[in-house]
Amino acid sequence: MVMAEGAQRDRGRVAPRAEGRQIFVELGEQNFDSICLSTYRTACKLRFIQKRCNLHLIDIYNVIEAVRDAGLNAVELNAGISVTRLENLVSSLFNQLSKRLPTTHIINPQESTVLLIEFILAAVDCEPESRLTVLSVKAMLSILCGGKLIDKLRYVFSQVSDSKGVMVLSKFDNFLREALKLPTALHEGPSFGYTHTVARSCFPQQKRVMLNMFLDIVAEPPECLVWLPLMHRMANVEHVYHPVSCSYCRSNGITGFRYRCLRCRGYQLCQNCFWRGNASGSHSNQHQMKEHSSWKSPAKKFGRALSRTLGCVSSREPPHPIYPEEPERTLNLTNIVPSRPIGNTSEAMLLSSSVPESSKSLAAAQRMNEEHALIAAYVNRLQSGPCGVDSPSRQDEEHKLIARYTSRLAETESTGMIPTRSINFDVNKQKRELIAQLECKNREILAEIKRLRAEHDAACQPSPERGSTNPALLAELRQLRQRKDELEQRMSSLQESRRELMVQLEGLMKLLKAQAAGSSHASPSRPSPSTVRSAGAPSPQAHMYLPQDSLAGVGGDVQEAFAQGPRRNLRNDLLVAADSITNTVSSLVRELHSDEGREEEERLLNGKDRAG
Repeated sequence: MVMAEGAQRDRGRVAPRAEGRQIFVELGEQNFDSICLSTYRTACKLRFIQKRCNLHLIDIYNVIEAVRDAGLNAVELNAGISVTRLENLVSSLFNQLSKRLPTTHIINPQESTVLLIEFILAAVDCEPESRLTVLSVKAMLSILCGGKLIDKLRYVFSQVSDSKGVMVLSKFDNFLREALKLPTALHEGPSFGYTHTVARSCFPQQKRVMLNMFLDIVAEPPECLVWLPLMHRMANVEHVYHPVSCSYCRSNGITGFRYRCLRCRGYQLCQNCFWRGNASGSHSNQHQMKEHSSWKSPAKKFGRALSRTLGCVSSREPPHPIYPEEPERTLNLTNIVPSRPIGNTSEAMLLSSSVPESSKSLAAAQRMNEEHALIAAYVNRLQSGPCGVDSPSRQDEEHKLIARYTSRLAETESTGMIPTRSINFDVNKQKRELIAQLECKNREILAEIKRLRAEHDAACQPSPERGSTNPALLAELRQLRQRKDELEQRMSSLQESRRELMVQLEGLMKLLKAQAAGSSHASPSRPSPSTVRSAGAPSPQAHMYLPQDSLAGVGGDVQEAFAQGPRRNLRNDLLVAADSITNTVSSLVRELHSDEGREEEERLLNGKDRAG
């Protein structure tokens, strides 16, 4: 439930150099001052600064790494830092970001660096007699960068706690002083400015504040930091879509937060209308509103309510993971790593090996540790008092150290014993050399396989350039094309002849049918030749010569069928003649195809002989 805040507010003291800076000019164009709720107004302004400077693309772990690389972890939190060092830190952040981003998302590292430095310096100048310190840089970068709020608070707690994992109130007070400069720079000082009692008001009843208690800021933030979780929630719901319309502006769909009135049925507002106090109808700004950061369909709501009724839904999870109260102790490596710098890799491998088993090697290890301790003490004395390096006592210690080393070397040479550590080192060296040789052979084999594959591909795919440069092959190809054209023309002529023959056969069939129909209507007694001639009927020779003339150019079987008189079955004879013609044409087509196949084989053989 969100409660409306008073509209009356004082903009506070503005930084003297913030008026003409580009980022503040762009911030004023967004008209965030029309938001009535100071919490949402501050969160919107900081979110705009975060996105304008591209800090939402930088994780808290990237900030930790950049701070460590800049050497700020070895400096006290209250120590001052120069603007040049701040510029180097911020530019390294954005340069690394530009390398990590894909090519589709391009930023301007120089512009982002200038804008962020302008805002940080304006925030520092908001308070009189304030200066840029390491803590201010860490606090502002950790708040404005992207990432999870839990990770940010864990980093902040590591800066304000002691070695036992207990928060130091004075360090936390200094952190709040620096963190609350951000809303003060945005003219929100009266609502979220720093006071001397703000640190105690955050944890009023706890004397010892541990990590998990400090992380409760996520669920129940103090009044001075209530804008911090809200800014992260705004970042999470920027692209959330609600398929309902706003009851005031009547927009088709709501993006971001959605506010539902608990008194007016079905009355919902988008975040822009609610933040600016817009209301319509019977709804009033005094009504209680519920904030929704996601959309759930009625079916999903009913299922969740049913599961909660049946006890299928687990209990509410804690707002943050539970971490161990005491910080992790660093490993004690005094028995493994000596208190002296390691010169090379072989020395590191020797020193990281296991403890010798024999008493002689144990004594040698003890002497070595004593020598290392002596060297460490000598180095510390040199660092603490460089003016007395040439004193007699210092020279005596150097002589003793040199004498110890020479005696140990002489003892090793006389006994001729090689420590097992060096043997192990030699074995490891041999293994590395063997691996290098195998990798080299593997590369050679892969190169040979690639070469053979390329030769095989070149042999399987004949080059068209060689054929184009041989005149004999070109002439043969032209002859083959001409022969192919001739065969195609012959084939087309044969097909045309066949079509004509079929047409003639069809005409003959019609004549036969007409003759059969005429004979069925005639008298069973055959008329005499005289009556036929007197009737003017055509002579039998005319009947015989008519079909023969129409069958000119057809096979002899058809002519024979019509020449032998009417006693034979002319229809069967005509079908036999058609089959013979079809068989003849088919044999001719097969012969043509066989000729083409032989010519193709001869051409391939000639091509292979020339290529060989």
